[in-house]
Amino acid sequence: MLATARLVLLAVLAFFVLCVLLVHLRGRVRLKFRRQLVDHSAVFAPYNLLMYAFSAVPARPILDRRGFPQLDRIQANWQTIRDEALALSDEGRIRAAAKGNDASFASFFKQGWKRFYLTWYGEPLPSALALCPKTVALVQSIPGIKAAMFATLAPNSRLNPHRDPFAGSLRYHLGLITPNSRDCAIFVDGEEHAWGDGKDVVFDETFVHWVENKTDQTRVIFFADVERPLKSRLMRTINHRVGAFMGKITASPNDDGSEKTGFVNRLFALGQRWRKPGGNAFKRRHKRLYKTTKYAGICVLLWVLIAAPWPFLR
Repeated sequence: MLATARLVLLAVLAFFVLCVLLVHLRGRVRLKFRRQLVDHSAVFAPYNLLMYAFSAVPARPILDRRGFPQLDRIQANWQTIRDEALALSDEGRIRAAAKGNDASFASFFKQGWKRFYLTWYGEPLPSALALCPKTVALVQSIPGIKAAMFATLAPNSRLNPHRDPFAGSLRYHLGLITPNSRDCAIFVDGEEHAWGDGKDVVFDETFVHWVENKTDQTRVIFFADVERPLKSRLMRTINHRVGAFMGKITASPNDDGSEKTGFVNRLFALGQRWRKPGGNAFKRRHKRLYKTTKYAGICVLLWVLIAAPWPFLR
């Protein structure tokens, strides 16, 4: 029984590593494989391969916007959306999570990125309904938009190369207030899209991408997740339900009032409160030792799971 359990565990582990490798090899630009193995995007590698297999859109970093006619109404009303975003920005309401309860974008906040949620997986936030009702109404009128927000990027800032973890959706950006310059752009698998006022783009955020704003102007965009078109009705149903579950556990509020915070973000916020100030000092000062210790710990954990004796299975 012990030998069989170890073989099963080893097979599952090998399958998972294979899935991560296949995701890693997707596209021309890649993270280092050792980083990919422990990156948050690795968790969904098996599910993402299923989404890629049944995807009804080409496996391209930047997709043909004409293939998403449902977004025409958003683009046509970009000035209305811009006006509501500008009012929020002037009031300082587009901001980082005040209580550290937004794990999805925690690293972005450190780099000058801010957000204001409009809807989150089909459910509009009360603050958004009150402050930008026209944009919320537009979003709710379009099937397939799972989440939407306003997002700003500070002048002279950069978001480092990364993959988003979930292939059940595609990303939509609409420029609202931008430098209208190639010095403010996103690069998806090396392909460049410079934001412009009223200019939009659909891309696959599970390709490695990064962002640069080398100007002295804050960039403001409308940012949405659109459900990935799939060939199979069964896969569409599965993806819709998985997406709804993920949305529920990753909800994050705009304010500190009555808006919902998902389970994942409650745990993340708790961890942030427990973390001592300067807790990453060791990591900053001793990068090689930190990495060696981390990977040694992973190896020990794998040995415990696979090679160590399990008395309860004897």
